Amino acid sequence: MNERIKELADQAEDYATSEYDKWIPTSADDFSGIPNVRKIFNEKFAQLIVRECARIADKAEPYKASDLIKQHFGIEE
Repeated sequence: MNERIKELADQAEDYATSEYDKWIPTSADDFSGIPNVRKIFNEKFAQLIVRECARIADKAEPYKASDLIKQHFGIEE
């Protein structure tokens, strides 16, 4: 896996964990308000990837943005 993808996954995991840690149940049976950590991770990871791609696309001229994005993440067709 590309090192940058690993870094983004780590950032998303840190974020999801910190969001999850904010939810401490008030009683032993009150787990209804606890967020789904996997969902938080997936949403943050996708957001970080989109931001990274947008940043790369901003530098694309005169190249095709898709080629630069694939190159950046080490994706070959």
